[in-house]
Amino acid sequence: MQFSEEVKNTLWNLIDDMSLKSSEFTVNPQKDFTRKKKWDFATLMKFIISMESQSLKNELHKYFGYTTDCPSTASFNQRRSQIRADAFQTLFESFTAEYSNDVKLFNDYRIIACDGTDINIAHDPNDKDSYFNNGKGQRGFNQLHLNAMYDLNKKIYIDMVIQPARLENENTAFCEMVDRYNGISKTIFIVDRGFESYNNIAHVREKGAFYLFRCKEINSSGILSGLKHKLPTSEQFDCNISINLTRKWTKQIANQPELYKYFHKKDCFDYIDLEKNLYYKMDFRVLRFLISENNYECIITNLPSEEFNVETIKKLYEMRWGIETSFRELKYAVGLTSFHSKKREYITQEIWARLILYNFCEIITANTVINKCTKKHIYQVNYTFAIHVCRYFISKMAENSPPDVEALISKEILPVRFGRHNPRKVVPKKAVSFLYRVA
Repeated sequence: MQFSEEVKNTLWNLIDDMSLKSSEFTVNPQKDFTRKKKWDFATLMKFIISMESQSLKNELHKYFGYTTDCPSTASFNQRRSQIRADAFQTLFESFTAEYSNDVKLFNDYRIIACDGTDINIAHDPNDKDSYFNNGKGQRGFNQLHLNAMYDLNKKIYIDMVIQPARLENENTAFCEMVDRYNGISKTIFIVDRGFESYNNIAHVREKGAFYLFRCKEINSSGILSGLKHKLPTSEQFDCNISINLTRKWTKQIANQPELYKYFHKKDCFDYIDLEKNLYYKMDFRVLRFLISENNYECIITNLPSEEFNVETIKKLYEMRWGIETSFRELKYAVGLTSFHSKKREYITQEIWARLILYNFCEIITANTVINKCTKKHIYQVNYTFAIHVCRYFISKMAENSPPDVEALISKEILPVRFGRHNPRKVVPKKAVSFLYRVA
């Protein structure tokens, strides 16, 4: 049996196991999915995972092979209303756990990037938590914010928190995901600017893990601005800092800023108070190094200097870009920009389903051998094409004559061209209308 068949069987078996206890994942456990109909629990889950960016009617006909007994859109919507969104979250967690044992490591450490991205959803001015007004006379828009953890070596998502964009709080989401992380202790969490906070660092420390936080410059409003008196005066440095965090305010604390950092009661820090935990000691490294002419990067980490010198730290942070490219693939190759509903619950179903499909494709492509090799280029999988192959592979049409997934993926490859630079184009994009879907 080919590896792709094993992965597909694993996913299907997990869905079948859930269907045996479907009452745990339905809105009305006493009656939902109790009668035999065209849409059973497993078929509905599989169909939602396989959906693309076309209209719902086209999706149905394509999945069921353009037969006259294809289910109607109304029957689909009635059935999907009976499944809770956390059913897909449970499937995502179970499926990802099946392939998390053989973790690929970097110098014996697991590398996880954390970041967020915005997702545009259908226009709904009544949804105050996600609606943004563009100004007088202009049409507003609705957004959700996805906070994700991404394994940079295995190239799969391991956790996610979905927030309405108006209530977006990446720091809260980061702490939530770190707290429920149950992987190996030698894990490095890498984050970009915006996540730098003592509370985020403390949550990683309490987990017994490691962190690498990119920080704002010394003269900005970030953590390092409050530590300038403890940092070297040289342009580049790698030094150790020790500080005691407290909410207690006395003359002794006020007169010793080199030893204490005061937190107001409104400042977020989960491990100090004025009763039981007066102080929280924190030790970390601060690095500042040149990345281009007159441009410096600042890093806070607890990685040991004997294992991770400046060059290794640079290489580690460079790896973080993997989560940015994964967001692009998730949105435009997997189809996270196109939903088949306006209801928040259904959108959440499809978000988790897209993550399942993304991980399904990455697990298969990571085990696909690319034989082509030339002196000029190293080759990589054409991920967009791999998505199309894997989608067809899990469709109902492929059950009788499944494709040779590995052979197809290994045939469509692209050269890796290192050192390319392209300015980041930040262009606001609207949700894809139900009337104008990709044909």
